[in-house]
Amino acid sequence: MDDHMSRLDALRFARRIVAQQTTDQLALIDRWIADEERRQRERQQGEDRRPPAPEWLIQYGLNRDNVDAVHRGDCWAAKKSGRCRPATREQALDALRQHVPSCMHCRPDGVLGARS
Repeated sequence: MDDHMSRLDALRFARRIVAQQTTDQLALIDRWIADEERRQRERQQGEDRRPPAPEWLIQYGLNRDNVDAVHRGDCWAAKKSGRCRPATREQALDALRQHVPSCMHCRPDGVLGARS
């Protein structure tokens, strides 16, 4: 019996191997695509369900009792402090009336019409 493969048999064998590997790799890439599409849908659903950003923020002191400042909702300084809580327009106005300082960066007192 001849243990040697003919050149044609070897080429056909190599083709079958490459075809199988290609099929496996395409299936793997299809799974990656499906996973990424799922992640994108989940991100979009998260963004759609996220509550709107607050218009006003009140910054509290380190002891969480003292009110340090009033900010607009999009103020970079408020985001940097990490000590702010959402507030209604009325709560922000009330804080300003009680002489809580207005943020010097976003100046909510001007927008609220409560310049001191």
